Amino acid sequence: MSKKTKKIVILSEVELRKTVSRLTSEIIEKVNNLDNLLLVGIPTRGIELAEVLEKELFLKTGLRVSKGTIDPTFYRDDQNRVGTRLIKITDIPTPIEKKEILLIDDVIYTGRTIRAAMDALYSWGRPQRVMLLVMVDRGHRELPIQPDFCGKKVPTSKIESISLRLNRVDNEEGVFLNS
Repeated sequence: MSKKTKKIVILSEVELRKTVSRLTSEIIEKVNNLDNLLLVGIPTRGIELAEVLEKELFLKTGLRVSKGTIDPTFYRDDQNRVGTRLIKITDIPTPIEKKEILLIDDVIYTGRTIRAAMDALYSWGRPQRVMLLVMVDRGHRELPIQPDFCGKKVPTSKIESISLRLNRVDNEEGVFLNS
């Protein structure tokens, strides 16, 4: 008999939209030249979140910010522990030399995914600056990596998980704690 997991709403659909709007305003404030910005989503929900942010940036500024994806799977140092999933295609649409890169992920936990994503990114060149945006920081870092932009900090236990759900792919929207 399996134990039923409890799903707790961390951010409702409305709160998620407000958080995306706030994060977008913070990006506009912190990045001097949005024409030099490249949004890079990390699978799986980081890619979808990058799409949402790109649209919101366009609505607020009228500028089309470049976006791409990077799959850090083969750069992970803990592959045997986390396993592999279907690999997403890495798509960096522009040379990254002298670009400001905004890595985007749904949840930061140990920091290992971000470290692997940075290793993968640097195999494409040397950007001017790399920043990190996450929707949720759940703590338990194993590496000294902190987000520059964070939607919400949610301390969790190691057995809990957090999921970002977006209408476009999940038919529901919000951030949920699964315990």
